[in-house]
Amino acid sequence: MTVFSADTSPDIENMQIERLRQMPPWRKMALMAEMSQTVWTLAMAGLRQRHPDDAPALRRRRMAGLLLGPELAARVYGPLPEKDEC
Repeated sequence: MTVFSADTSPDIENMQIERLRQMPPWRKMALMAEMSQTVWTLAMAGLRQRHPDDAPALRRRRMAGLLLGPELAARVYGPLPEKDEC
């Protein structure tokens, strides 16, 4: 069997995989939504730390750059101010 986590014992990893297989689809979707929200929250915290003086609209624009990539975000939302990067 393929090992997915080098820092987890194979027995525990097998138990985790079996638990996921037994989980109803609605619960898997809920877990994915929670993880997605956590990642978004952490990314916004990083943007606030790196750019503490940004207005909320500029912070959302920076997030678009992280999610979509700089080129697509610029096409969809317009460019960032000259000296800034996402």
